Amino acid sequence: MKKSIVLTTSLPDEIVNLLSRYAEKFNVPKNKILEEALKLYFDKLKKAEYTRSFRKAAADQEMHDLAEEGLALLQNINCSRSWTV
Repeated sequence: MKKSIVLTTSLPDEIVNLLSRYAEKFNVPKNKILEEALKLYFDKLKKAEYTRSFRKAAADQEMHDLAEEGLALLQNINCSRSWTV
């Protein structure tokens, strides 16, 4: 069983009202809604982090040169193989 930690926080009335309404409507505990919402938000942040990282790498000339080098090596490997069917 997962260990749970009690967390006390404050939220705007509008958010609490929506949380209560949907928890009741779908017969789901509020903490489960919050847990799933946070997981989705963390996934979104992770994707944003990857995007930022790729943009930074794209602007880095050394990374570009390494990628070109890798593609050239891959092309040489593929060209040197004899493909017979």
